[in-house]
Amino acid sequence: MSDDWNKATRAVHGGARRSQYGEVSEAIFLTQGFVYDSAEAAEARFIQAGDDEFIYARYGNPTVRIFEERMALLEGAEDGFATASGMAAVNGVLSAMLKAGDHVVSARALFGSCLYVLEDVLSRFGVEVTFVDGTDLDQWQAALRPDTRAVFFETVSNPTLEVIDIAAVSELAHTVGAVVVVDNVFSTPVFSDAIAQGADVVVYSATKHIDGQGRTLGGVILGTREFIRKTVEPYMKHTGGSMSPFTAWVMLKGLETLSLRVNAQADNATALTETLQGHPALARVIYPGHASHGQFDLCQRQMGRGGTVLSIDLSGGKPAAFAFLNGLKIGKISNNLGDAKTIVTHPATTTHQRLSEDQRADLGITDGLVRISCGIEDTDDLVGDVMQALEGA
Repeated sequence: MSDDWNKATRAVHGGARRSQYGEVSEAIFLTQGFVYDSAEAAEARFIQAGDDEFIYARYGNPTVRIFEERMALLEGAEDGFATASGMAAVNGVLSAMLKAGDHVVSARALFGSCLYVLEDVLSRFGVEVTFVDGTDLDQWQAALRPDTRAVFFETVSNPTLEVIDIAAVSELAHTVGAVVVVDNVFSTPVFSDAIAQGADVVVYSATKHIDGQGRTLGGVILGTREFIRKTVEPYMKHTGGSMSPFTAWVMLKGLETLSLRVNAQADNATALTETLQGHPALARVIYPGHASHGQFDLCQRQMGRGGTVLSIDLSGGKPAAFAFLNGLKIGKISNNLGDAKTIVTHPATTTHQRLSEDQRADLGITDGLVRISCGIEDTDDLVGDVMQALEGA
């Protein structure tokens, strides 16, 4: 691979391996185990497997390895470990590196399952977690301690789309030796430069934009080779959260069109945001790529574009939000995002329903809030559908 290839080219060609047949599309090595030429060869591989040697699919697989290497090339990381889902990646990286007595500082604006891992799972095993307003650097600085082992945040929060200053938070965290772990789903690999901006570990739910077509669950953890192989791999391969070869192949096919899809989705999100400004049915329109957003300048520096998702807050609360959702013809009601189809979500009753009313209020998740993950439909059709649904609401 050429070092000067840009992201779109890396997403198509990075990490390629071909068998003796010279196939164009990556081969699916749909096998859970591997055969050795001799007992001595088996012993040698268990002592130290080479770069292109495999033992068991839970440890690694040729198709999965192509996906890991391609994602690492896209993100500017040294290595990666592919997981069974995005949450397997989040839970895996935190569980692999933390132990009882460690301290973590996290932004409080998180996806519901991420909050569960930090609030319930880690605390159950003796890890102390301090939550802060991710946009307030003073709160980050005040919360960091000499025993802070890691900081965690979504680079763009779900679903209120706060943008966290990766470079600034990373600089603060590194002063106490903390590892910076970021969930980068909303930024996407296309718009992200999180590692160049200071993050140590980047986590993706590949279910979202990377597959992006509603087919499979998957995730990936990206970082230095030492961190991935010495910290993440031993935990993941023994606890069973690895990606299947078939899923890796689907993800590789998704990567080939990732840049085309994500840029088209961002175009739709931008057009929809512009159209919705000042709409009488809306209390607010939230999109990091619009000048009305509080972190617009940071978003431009950090991502270059506002991403594929916007949120709208209907003044009529839950009844208006439900009427809007039920009135859509193109947008589909679901709890996923990053899909080629436009997907709409009511966070208060779905993805964040386990939070208390006070917690949702602190995060800005009102009963009228609807998250819109834009697809690749015709822009005029999509805008028209949203506008007619708002009229009905």
